[in-house]
Amino acid sequence: MTKPVFTNPETLALHGGSHRADPTTGSVAVPIHQTTSFQFQDTGHAARLFGLAELGNIYTRLMNPTTDVLETRIAAMEGGVAALAVASGQSATSFAVMNLCEAGDNIVSSTDLYGGTWNLFANTFKAFGIEVRFVDPADPEGFARATDARTRCYYAETLPNPKLQVFPIAEVAAIGRKQGVPLIMDNTAAPVICKPLALGAAVVMHSTTKYIGGHGTSIGGIIVDGGNFDWEAGGSRFPTLNNPDPSYHGVVWTQAVKPLGPIAYILKMRTTLLRDLGAAMAPFNAFMFIQGLETLPLRMERHCANALKVAAHLSAHPKVAKVIHPSVQTGEAKRRAEAALKGGMGALLGFELKGGLEAGQAFINALQMFYHVANIGDARSLAIHPASTTHSQLSVEDQASTGVTPGYVRLSIGIEHIDDILADLDQALDKV
Repeated sequence: MTKPVFTNPETLALHGGSHRADPTTGSVAVPIHQTTSFQFQDTGHAARLFGLAELGNIYTRLMNPTTDVLETRIAAMEGGVAALAVASGQSATSFAVMNLCEAGDNIVSSTDLYGGTWNLFANTFKAFGIEVRFVDPADPEGFARATDARTRCYYAETLPNPKLQVFPIAEVAAIGRKQGVPLIMDNTAAPVICKPLALGAAVVMHSTTKYIGGHGTSIGGIIVDGGNFDWEAGGSRFPTLNNPDPSYHGVVWTQAVKPLGPIAYILKMRTTLLRDLGAAMAPFNAFMFIQGLETLPLRMERHCANALKVAAHLSAHPKVAKVIHPSVQTGEAKRRAEAALKGGMGALLGFELKGGLEAGQAFINALQMFYHVANIGDARSLAIHPASTTHSQLSVEDQASTGVTPGYVRLSIGIEHIDDILADLDQALDKV
């Protein structure tokens, strides 16, 4: 039977990718293949797998049937050609960049980043010999000015946490295409409501820990290859893909994948970085993310609807100096949000309390229903004070550049009844 082609996210979340039913048992639910290794049919089969003449299962550090379902389904939802699931969102960010970079190379990144990513780029990558040049996305042309012959990619977050000003994806992607530089987008905070590949990005990644998982149970990440960037035409700009790879018997990745499709970027990542660094996603976690994915489009509707009401409510509160959410932005920020976000303005929301640092901490301590945790994207509502937690390793100047002030509080609005969400916020504000 020919498998139908679906395009709607609600259907893709349930039926997208490679799985219909388990071929052996008929199980509709994806089985958890909790195994380290896979039996080869014979020596010829094994040789074909290791020689890339055929794709298949070798060892769970490289691939796994449960994880494959997650990878193919998310690739379908993002409009990509292939994906690689890894152990965390941080490893997804690291792999996405390291797949293209060697010591002496550079990338150009938006300044508007999650604090952990900023630290990775500003400090850890520096120790590896990879330079990260930070550009304020308010001026997209800054990416072109920061580009040179050893720039391997641009990097940004769709809905950057905590500033929450939508990145100009289409504009920077177009600038990158002229320069021959791919744009990598972290779409963690905007699954379903934004499609960066359709706007010109070459690669999309997620921390699956967040909205995709949705229930705060598992850590993971995923990188999606858009299949829309000509790595071979880039020639010397992408030596990791176009030069013989000594770690894999001299293979040239852009040449090796031609019989398999435009998957040079993701296949190289799987067979070198994942093989060597070992940040594999556990099959059980892949199973958990598949469960979360099935309800993701419905949850995002409720997340976004609740966040709109919270933004309006807090905007009118006398103890709140400012609300940070796309729904209350104006000018260019509003235009970018409306251009990129379809079906919702996101569920992350920030606000600044007039009382500063002490007010922010007092508010957090007074919450009763909201959980005080270092996470976003759960079905339940979450809150944190970034200046004293997630962004505390940054200098005051770097905190300010990412959008964190002493009185800033970040909320991840859940799917509870809106009356209960507002009631908890009000009673906590009464104690500030």
